[in-house]
Amino acid sequence: MTKRLSSAFFARPVDLVARELIGVRFLVAGVGGLIVETESYDQSDPASHCFQGRRTPGNEAMYGPPGHAYVYRSYGMHWCINFTCGNGSAALIRALEPVAGVETMVARRGVEDVRKLCAGPGRLCQALGLSRMHDGASLLRTPFELRERGAPVSVAVGVRIGITRAVDLPRRFGMRGSRFLSRGIRE
Repeated sequence: MTKRLSSAFFARPVDLVARELIGVRFLVAGVGGLIVETESYDQSDPASHCFQGRRTPGNEAMYGPPGHAYVYRSYGMHWCINFTCGNGSAALIRALEPVAGVETMVARRGVEDVRKLCAGPGRLCQALGLSRMHDGASLLRTPFELRERGAPVSVAVGVRIGITRAVDLPRRFGMRGSRFLSRGIRE
């Protein structure tokens, strides 16, 4: 079996971490799969919750140590999970290829189409049972499990989705050829 990720993995530039998360196995209490899509955000990015050092009680986890969960509500409806990289930077987990606990994900989402279980950050969090209670939690302890890629993957790079600022930055990463992406990536 592959090795678990360490805090050193996350204590690097967020663009590198977001790219290298593609193909990593991500489980929450035994439910999850392979990360197939991420986006990166940092303090220099106008689309980031921490742009120019903006600090609030809601984004405090992004300023904590690398390797923790930053969970927030998007549009007041959906939970989204990011993996912190320190100093106000984090990688948004946009999509997974479901591998473990698929029946649990189907029950939580009420959706039978496996491709749609975790295709998008809100769907992913619902399928994995993630909420604000996970905000600030270490990704290196239960209920989380993160394991290195089992094999090399080809990563596509494109622009991010669902933002209104810095829309042209190539900070979206996806597993080339995956049918589990939230949307295709134009390179």
